[in-house]
Amino acid sequence: MTARVKPAHGLAADHAAMLHDTLISLGLDWRDTLLVLLTPLFLAFVAAEWWHFRRQPGVYALGDSLASLNLGGVYTLVDIALVLTVVLPVMDWVHTHRLFTLDVTVWTFPLLYLMVELCYYTFHRASHRIRWLWCAHVVHHGSEHMNFTTAMRQSWLYGVAGNWLFYTPLVWLGFEPRWVLGTLSINLAYQFFIHTQWVGRLPDWVEAVFNTPSHHRAHHGRNPRYIDRNYGGSLIVFDRLFGTFTPETEPVDYGLVRPVQSTNPLWLTLHEWVAMGRDMARPGPWAQRLKHLWGPPEWTRETERSAMSPPETGRNRDNPAHAPECPPRSRDAARP
Repeated sequence: MTARVKPAHGLAADHAAMLHDTLISLGLDWRDTLLVLLTPLFLAFVAAEWWHFRRQPGVYALGDSLASLNLGGVYTLVDIALVLTVVLPVMDWVHTHRLFTLDVTVWTFPLLYLMVELCYYTFHRASHRIRWLWCAHVVHHGSEHMNFTTAMRQSWLYGVAGNWLFYTPLVWLGFEPRWVLGTLSINLAYQFFIHTQWVGRLPDWVEAVFNTPSHHRAHHGRNPRYIDRNYGGSLIVFDRLFGTFTPETEPVDYGLVRPVQSTNPLWLTLHEWVAMGRDMARPGPWAQRLKHLWGPPEWTRETERSAMSPPETGRNRDNPAHAPECPPRSRDAARP
C-alpha cells in the first residue's frame, strides 16, 4: 500500500482551517486576534531591521529588545483574555442600548475608522496627561531605543487602566463591538511599522496626513520640544487640528526624562503604579492625595513644589521625579 503525501499548500490550508476552527470554538474571530495573526510578520520585520542595523550601535540592545518582546507577548495574551471576559460583555450590553444601528459597509467603514482614530487620539493624549493612565502608558515610553520591538513594549495593565472605555461610545452610537475592536486592531497594526529609524521623511503629502516614522520618532523623544506631542495613531490630522503636532527637527533622544534602569518586565509594568501609590500614601489632605490619580504625571503637591529648586519646577513633563534625570545622549545629526 502506497502512502500519499499531502502537498505543502494543502498542509497550510489544513493548519489555517484548524486555526479558524480553534478561534471559533473560543468565541473569537479575526477581529479579536488580528495582532496575534500578524505576529509572524512583525517578527520578520524585527529580524530584517536588526540585520540592517547590526553594525550601528544604539539602535538595538539585546536586553531592551527582549524586555519589549516579553512585555508584548504577555500583553497580547492578557488583552485577549480581558476582551473575552470583560470588554465584549460590557460592550455587548452597551450595544443593546445603542442610539442607532450602524452596519459596517464599504461606505460606513471609513467613518468608523476615522472615529476610532479620534478615540485613539483622545486616549493617547489622556494617557500622557492623567497619572492613572500614564501608569500603564509609561511602559511604552521606557525604551531608550527606537526599533520595531519598541512597538511591542506594552503594559500588561492597559485593560485595568481602562483604555477600552475610550472606544465604548462608538458602540453606544451604534457600531457592533467586534467591528470597533477590529478596526482598532487595524490601527494598532499600522502603528507597529512607524516605530523605526529605518525610514526617513516621506513625501510631504504623506507627512501632512499620516502618522509617519518621522512624526512618531519625535513622539518618543525626551527632548523638551517633543514631550507630549504627536498623539495620532495612523493619522496626524487631529494633532494638527488640536495644536499638538510638532515635526522632527532635531536629533531625537529616546526614552523618559527620568528613566527606569531595569529590563525586568514585571517591574517595567508596575514601577509607576508603585510610585503613584507611594505618593498617595504620604500624609496630607485627602483631596491632594487623591489628585495623584487624575492629575498630570508631573503634578506635585504645593509643599513639594515650594521645596524644589527653580530649574526643576514646570519641567520634566513625562513623569514625576522618582529617578535621577538622565542627561541627553549624543545622536547622529544625519539621522534624527
